[in-house]
Order: sequence, then structure tokens, then C-alpha cells
Amino acid sequence: MKFRSDLNPREQAQALAWSRRDFLRSSIGVAAASSMFSFAPLSALAQLKNQKVVVVTFGGGARDEETFAPAGQENIPNLLKTLFPQSTLYTQVVNRGILGHYVATASLATGVYETFNNFATVPPQNPTIFEYFRKDLKRPLNDAWVVAPSNGFNRIGESSNRSYGAGLGAGVILPKHLLQASLPTGSSTDYSHLLRDNYETPFYTPELAGNELQMQHLEQILKLSVNDFVHHALSLASPDELSVYIAKQLMRQMAPSLLWITLHDIDIAHSGAYSLYIDGIQRSDRLCAEIWKTIQAEPEYKDRTTMFILPDFGRDSDMDASGNGFQHHRTGDALSRTTWMMVLGPDTRQGIVIDRPIESVDLVPTIGARLGFDARFSQGKPLTEIA
Repeated sequence: MKFRSDLNPREQAQALAWSRRDFLRSSIGVAAASSMFSFAPLSALAQLKNQKVVVVTFGGGARDEETFAPAGQENIPNLLKTLFPQSTLYTQVVNRGILGHYVATASLATGVYETFNNFATVPPQNPTIFEYFRKDLKRPLNDAWVVAPSNGFNRIGESSNRSYGAGLGAGVILPKHLLQASLPTGSSTDYSHLLRDNYETPFYTPELAGNELQMQHLEQILKLSVNDFVHHALSLASPDELSVYIAKQLMRQMAPSLLWITLHDIDIAHSGAYSLYIDGIQRSDRLCAEIWKTIQAEPEYKDRTTMFILPDFGRDSDMDASGNGFQHHRTGDALSRTTWMMVLGPDTRQGIVIDRPIESVDLVPTIGARLGFDARFSQGKPLTEIA
């Protein structure tokens, strides 16, 4: 989407939201638009018993030109045709924090705009959604998990906040670290396409720390032998496919009530290869549908799981001279800060579009209102349409 230079950032973000709404209107047909897009806020939502939540974030946002705009429609057939008709879609999710993938994802997970160095191996400073969930609801460690890329995310499961202390966070699985540790010494098989760790700073390798699942627990937790894991990896095309494979195994074996999956293939845009960026979008679209299909197929999740899908932030506009277009997210313009969120699940209205601006930090208190915990330190507010 191209922005007019005379619009301020708030007006640009609103124009972006309207563009997404209008594209969806045209995609589903004018006849259905008036009824599908009518909206009345929910009254108090009765909490469902034994609810579960799955959060899927994109490390490296996809711009509207390649997704919601008419020219991008072919890249998101699953989001558009399969998932959107079952969802409530927020078209204007604003990230006012630092546009780095680990720190931005940590902000999503705490409901506070974290301010640490994106490339520092540090935990979030504020309590995470996992700590709120486990402490308030007295849930065990195995009921909250994170599956994430390995570029620093090993510390995301648990904060440094003293009010919560050690041991109340989520277990963290970094599939690329697991695969690297599982490969036999001197193996001649090339797994490099699954092990690329960071697209912005390729020589950055974080040290291991936190609650990361180690290789010796692979069979105990996921019921996978090292040989089976390594062999199956050969059939996968990307790190995100490896992450979703692990997430599905975790759902079948542990059935955690709170599962956070961060996809990262889209961020290959930093390489400057537009075709690889498009491949990342198309793969993320397919994997989101695959995760939702798994939710509907697993008895522990079916009809009791809410899934949230959202990018951590966007990417630069082609029109900003200080940016690099799809390749980076450096300018802080409306296109790089304004994204969307799709919510599917029981008691969630289907085919509804919400244009009003919300913030990315609203995610944690919204999930808290739905599951029954208090995100007391969050800067966000529960979203009344779904909380």
C-alpha cells in the first residue's frame, strides 16, 4: 500500500486498516458484506471450562502489498478463504515498541513494550503471559510451552521480575538447537536449510539458558527418538516446518493449555531476495491452516481452543527513502508498525472485521480475561469483542 505524504501516522494506520477491510469486502462479495461486517459488541463472555489458547506469531511481518492487497491475494489463500471466514479480524494492530523480533515478541508475551537490546541474551523484564497463567491458575510447567526460532528466544519463557521468581515460566523448545544437537558427528547430510539462525545478523549465536528443552528430553517429552527426529527433518523444507512439526508433537503428547509458536521464515526478506520473502509468506499461510487443522483434529483441543494469529510488526514502505522496502523494518513508519490479528475459536464471532485501533500489548490481557488470570502489569487492555 502506498501512503499519501500529507497524512500523519495515525491517519496512515487508519487508511491501512480500511484498505484491509475493503479488500476483504471485495473478496467475499458485496452481497454478503453488509451482514458479515455488521457488529455489536459482546456482553460479558462466560468463561469456558478447560479452555486452551494457541498463539501464532510471525517473526518478520508481511506487507499488505504481498498479502491483503489485491495483488497479494494469491499468497494467503488459507488465511483468506479458510481461516478468515471463521474468525474475528482486527485490521489495525499498532506496535509502539522496538521493531526487533525478539524484543517485539517479548513485548507481545508480556503486554509491556520491552526496551532491552534485541540481540541481548536476556529475559523479559516484565512478567510473561506464561507466568501469569501458571501462578494465578496454579498450572504445572508442562501446561505452558513456547516453540520458537533460536535467535535469542531461549529466554522468552520466563521474566526477571522478582514478584514471580524462577520456575514459573514456560518450557521453551528451539527446534533448530535440538536438530543441531541431534546430528551425528561428521554427518555428510546437509541440514543447512533448517539451521540458519538469524537473518539480520547471521553470525549472532545466543548462548543456551532458561527453560530450553534439551536433547536428552526429546524422547521423554515429545516421544521422539533422536534417529526418528533427524530422519523426519530431511523431509522438511524450512525451519518453520520443523517448528510446526515439533508443536504438533507437543500437542499430541502433552496437550498444553497455553502454546506459543513463533514462525520466522518470512524474515528471510533481510537477504533482499523477494522470491524467498514471498515463499516465506506462502509457507506461513499454509502452516497457520495446518495448525488450525491440527487443533480441530486433536480431541484435547477441538471446540475448546482459541487461536490468535498476528505478525510481531510490519515491514518498510517502498515509498520511504530512509527504509529498504520489504527487506527491512527500520523506519518506524505506519506500514512497519501497523499489522493485524486474526482470532478463531469457540464463542468468537465469525467473518467479523474490527477497524478500531488496538495495540499489540492488548494480546496478553485479552487472553488473561479469556482464561481467567490477571495480567496486572500489562500496559494493554482486554479486547471487549473477544475477551
